[in-house]
Amino acid sequence: MEFVSIIHPSPTTKSERLKAIAEPGFGNCFSDHMVLIEYDENKGGWFSAKIGPREPILLDPAASVLHYAQEIFEGMKCFKHCDGSMALFRPQENARRFNASARRMAMPEIPENLFVKAVCELVKKDKDWVPEIDGGALYIRPFMFASEAFLGVRPAKQYKFMVIISPAGSYFKNGPAPVKIWVSNDFVRAAPGGTGAAKTGGNYAASLVPQAEAIQQECDQVVFLDAVERQWIEELGGMNLFFVFNDQTVITPPLSGTILPGITRDSLIHLIKEEGLKIREEPYSIDQWKSDAESGTLLEAMACGTAAVVTPIGTVAGHQGEFTIGNGTAGPLTTKIREKLVNIQKGLEKDTHGWVVKVN
Repeated sequence: MEFVSIIHPSPTTKSERLKAIAEPGFGNCFSDHMVLIEYDENKGGWFSAKIGPREPILLDPAASVLHYAQEIFEGMKCFKHCDGSMALFRPQENARRFNASARRMAMPEIPENLFVKAVCELVKKDKDWVPEIDGGALYIRPFMFASEAFLGVRPAKQYKFMVIISPAGSYFKNGPAPVKIWVSNDFVRAAPGGTGAAKTGGNYAASLVPQAEAIQQECDQVVFLDAVERQWIEELGGMNLFFVFNDQTVITPPLSGTILPGITRDSLIHLIKEEGLKIREEPYSIDQWKSDAESGTLLEAMACGTAAVVTPIGTVAGHQGEFTIGNGTAGPLTTKIREKLVNIQKGLEKDTHGWVVKVN
């Protein structure tokens, strides 16, 4: 499918762009252009691929997404390498996960190559928006939603697939410094058989109240327990977890259908194994977490995701009190793995996995 390029009538001036990306924060700044591809079941599927000015979406008040929440999205980054080239990190995996989310939400799949092409075309268009700051990158948000106007509980027949770009710095205000986590006892993120493994907005909406509770408790993030026994650690509001022990083993909660299969998570599993550590994907309870931290058996805990990359966890708090992991600072494995992953993404270290994809 070829993209029709629409000329932007009033693109951001160079001086305005440089000012915007000098301190972009995360998710507050946006580039000039966007991608839009239409889907209509009655027209045979995907059609009309366009790249043009980022602008408001014209949407009927009866659009299905507004009433029945058929919506999915992805989060990925593009990095500027020292030679000036632009590089994506494992974009094919984002395309695969996007389609897995689509299947769970009764939405049409988009060809993986078309997904990646849409991302690449937009990056080429807005490559000058990369922030020249530590940790700076283009955060890319592909998303799809049901646009058919009707009121009735069934899968929609019309959809819009879109891609926008947000120049970004660090996800947390203090960068990769250790974060404090709040244990949610009253709320769960997902239940067995639900949509926990899909990257859909409803999962994140469900995390907003417990996240607000975490902020009230002077914590950075909330950690969710399982919906059945309320004892097994699952994930943070938007990040997977790893636990590092003094016997050279690492545990990460298993993908049981209630946890998002993170691409950063999968990457860390590979990198941790390369460090000679044994990694186990198995359940780990909140009581065991506290016990292991207090006994010194647990040396480090880290959270990971596209936005935050790898973030050390320093303190865990909850209604039953709080405990500290190690000495509350970033541990050696967390620091090393983060540096290795970031260096691969930025082209500073050899990519032996074929993860980095140059945007031509």
